Amino acid sequence: MLVLFTDYGWRDPYVGQVKGVLARAAPGVPIIDLLHGAPDFNAHAGAQLLHALAASFPVGAVFFCVVDPGVGGPREAAVVEADGRWFVGPDNGLLSIVAARADLARCWRIHWRPEGLSDTFHGRDLFAPVAARIAAADFPDHWLTPVASLDVQFDAADLPRILYIDHYGNAWTGIRGGLADPGACLEVKGETLAWRRIFSDAAKGEAFWHVNSAGLIEIAANRADAARLLGLAVGDPVRLSGSPDSRWH
Repeated sequence: MLVLFTDYGWRDPYVGQVKGVLARAAPGVPIIDLLHGAPDFNAHAGAQLLHALAASFPVGAVFFCVVDPGVGGPREAAVVEADGRWFVGPDNGLLSIVAARADLARCWRIHWRPEGLSDTFHGRDLFAPVAARIAAADFPDHWLTPVASLDVQFDAADLPRILYIDHYGNAWTGIRGGLADPGACLEVKGETLAWRRIFSDAAKGEAFWHVNSAGLIEIAANRADAARLLGLAVGDPVRLSGSPDSRWH
């Protein structure tokens, strides 16, 4: 199984070009579009989202991961195995959260370079062939060099910022919800929001926070666009107050 996680969007030809390479190099392997709306150029937000979303996929899944504003520059290219799932992408921090939070992780640097490597489309020319080989059970060890760790590693702690806004206007934060106290309030953009378990527990148009299906604390509104209602954007800081767990402060 090949799982695609990128900031490519759907308006441009990039996703289709990558899929063409994957289909040719790994025929018959299912390709799943997980997300092509990761925040543009934001590897830190992408790293948190990737970790949250990867857990729903089976061991052995191969993730093609591209949020790569430094493409063609000095950043390295990497492969990570984290608890049996594989991640291929730039060594710019994007893969670092899944590696840091795994019980068992291994890392490789991709030293192979294909003929005709584009300066600005390593997703198609470099990462896709490597991901396809792994997914086809043809591990390209002659293309890789084992390394002790990734070059760029983000702090693996929760990130108290908005990571992603979906088309409903729900704003995902980088705070995991497993230990959050429902009695806590979430502060954002000068507003203080109470917890609601589900949308229908809130009044129509009321903004609130809850733990979403990816396990992250999310700002939402009942039958309304919370991001528009509160003027939210990716990168806005949030604060969960009144929780007994100091990680949220």
